[in-house]
Amino acid sequence: MATTGADRSLTQAPRPKQNLPLVRRLEAVGFRAWPAASVQYDGSWQIRLTAGHPSNRLNSIVPLDPSDHRDVEIRLEKASRKFEAYGRPAVVRETPLASPLLVDLIKEQGWKRFDETAVMVCDLSQAELPDTLDHLPTHDVGRFVDANLAVDEAPVSLKPALAEIISAIKPPSGLFMIEDATRGSLATVLCVQDNDLAGIMSLSVAGSHRRKGLGIEILTSALRWARMRSARTAWLQVKLSNAAAIALYERLGFRDVYHYCYWQERCE
Repeated sequence: MATTGADRSLTQAPRPKQNLPLVRRLEAVGFRAWPAASVQYDGSWQIRLTAGHPSNRLNSIVPLDPSDHRDVEIRLEKASRKFEAYGRPAVVRETPLASPLLVDLIKEQGWKRFDETAVMVCDLSQAELPDTLDHLPTHDVGRFVDANLAVDEAPVSLKPALAEIISAIKPPSGLFMIEDATRGSLATVLCVQDNDLAGIMSLSVAGSHRRKGLGIEILTSALRWARMRSARTAWLQVKLSNAAAIALYERLGFRDVYHYCYWQERCE
């Protein structure tokens, strides 16, 4: 038998201790580094929707307070209808800021869990980086988007939405590319500096050129650029299934802070 909202408030299990202020700060800079087209709030829940791009970071219900579990059934249904209006199933982003009661509810309703991801940080003052920049950032958003789509082998139809997302980023951003006259686009990374924090976004290496040092080459250029601009801490998000990338980041001094995952509403 399903648990009612009232019953859930009485049976809430204790959560493991986390550095919630740091989680909140990293979530906030993450939103600014990858801005959704539409952001609405229901209490502490952020409802992010972007019609032109399928990224879950741009299309999800994001709870931001573990104690906010008032009327979770009603609010979840209301938020899900917003996704239905966009022609897609609802998605919930579960971080340490999500109420366990909400997570219990979506489990009961049979939502599907996927894409467990680690959020990692690195002290830039301790990171071993090149003395000079091997690659300088470009300000040409269109050129960067073309390179990123080519490296990811993503549909060209995403170009308008991706260009709009990158153009909407308010903190200073470095768009880095490795290109070759004959081989085309080989690697890309976006670095967003938000005061003392530098976010690494969209790090990609062309499939035929992986394990050749291009990933660390372009990543260290981005981190060096951020450190020169007085960033003290770098952060990034990486799927736990990507063992090679995690090993690369750990070599540079990145460490786990917290994990998150997504839950998708099952379509009938």
